[in-house]
Amino acid sequence: MLENLSIQIIRLRKESVKKCSLTPLRERTDLPIRWFHCDLGDAISVGEVTLLHPEGALLSAADATRPLLLVDSSWRDLPRMLRTVEGTFHKRSLPTNLQTAYPRRSKTYRDPHNGLASIEALHAALVLLGQRDDSLLQGYHWAADWLRQNLALLGEKVQSPLWELRP
Repeated sequence: MLENLSIQIIRLRKESVKKCSLTPLRERTDLPIRWFHCDLGDAISVGEVTLLHPEGALLSAADATRPLLLVDSSWRDLPRMLRTVEGTFHKRSLPTNLQTAYPRRSKTYRDPHNGLASIEALHAALVLLGQRDDSLLQGYHWAADWLRQNLALLGEKVQSPLWELRP
C-alpha cells in the first residue's frame, strides 16, 4: 500500500487501451492515482509536481513530498502534451541502466534507448521513492521479466509471487 503519496497520470486518449501497460491500474480504487484522459492540446492543471522526465535529475526519496506526475504517451507526443500542462515541474529521471521488458516496435519514431513502459517507469519511481509496491505489476504481461532484468535497482526480494503477476 502506498503511503502519503499522490500520483497523477496524464494519458493521451489516442493511445491504444489494449497496448497500455497502465490499463490494469484503472480499476484499482486502493491506489492514490488521479487520472487525466486527454487529447493533444487539452489544458490540464497539475499544481507543483515531480515530473518523470528523461532530462531531469535522478529521482530520490526527497522527491516524495510532491505528487508524482507520469505522462503516458508516445515519446513523439510527449513535448506537445507537456506544452498544455500547467504547473510547476520538478523534472526527475530514472536510472539509465533500467531495461524495459516491453517489446517496443515503433515503425514511425525511434524510441529512446532507455525508454520504459509506463508501468515499469511508475514501478521504478515508487521503488526510488521508498514506496515499492509490486502489486502494481499485476496484469502486466512482462512483470516477471521486468523484475528479473532489473535486480540491481529493484532488489532480489519480490513482494508478490511471480505467478500472481502474470495476467
